[in-house]
Amino acid sequence: MASESAVPSKYLRPYAERSWFGRWWLRFSQQTVGRIIRLWCQVRIEGEAHIPLKGGVLLASNHISMLDALLIPYAVMETRGMQIVWSPAKEELFRIPVVGRVLLSWGSFPVRRGRGDLRTMRRIMTLLRDHRMMLFPEGTRSPDGRLQQGQRTVGKFIYHARPVVVPTVVSGTNRILPKGALLPVFRCPISVRFGPPLDLQHYYDQPDSKHTAAAIVQEVMQAIADLQGAPPASRE
Repeated sequence: MASESAVPSKYLRPYAERSWFGRWWLRFSQQTVGRIIRLWCQVRIEGEAHIPLKGGVLLASNHISMLDALLIPYAVMETRGMQIVWSPAKEELFRIPVVGRVLLSWGSFPVRRGRGDLRTMRRIMTLLRDHRMMLFPEGTRSPDGRLQQGQRTVGKFIYHARPVVVPTVVSGTNRILPKGALLPVFRCPISVRFGPPLDLQHYYDQPDSKHTAAAIVQEVMQAIADLQGAPPASRE
């Protein structure tokens, strides 16, 4: 599946506009993935009440494993009801049997990395205004688990679309299959933590510039870093 234009139109529809089979498949796949994740890992979800149920929402997360692209939307659907969490993802993921089909049905769409994909950029802008979207501001997985620098393009998206930005942190997913391991680690603890929405209103009065976009994404990355360092919540 080489580009967004190759994505069947049925996967580009919000949950409420999908056929009965499409809605059934989303529930079935979410429950199945959830059972597998919870069987293999110790899963913790925190701060889900910070995610608005209406309007444009950006879940801006760190990125340490391919599993993040499944874990975050699973956590949203598990705690906030069935819905599509849109997200751009690298083309290679959609070539993985079953996983690629699940990603498509959950709202992921392929991106041609390293090339200007104007169609995808326009779609991200449109979705951010009225839907829930997941983005990894680092642009790629961290090689060592530490938070990397955010991409200015994400700040540009936020400036123009003005979604509610919810900092998000995943942890432990990079330990499920450590580098050089032949088998995944069983009962590895993993978690998703959603933080309070950011107040970015003061940036929207500033000029549309590289400096403004960089300042926005820097504040987003700082919020993610702060959330990583926060003590665990007391509840399971």
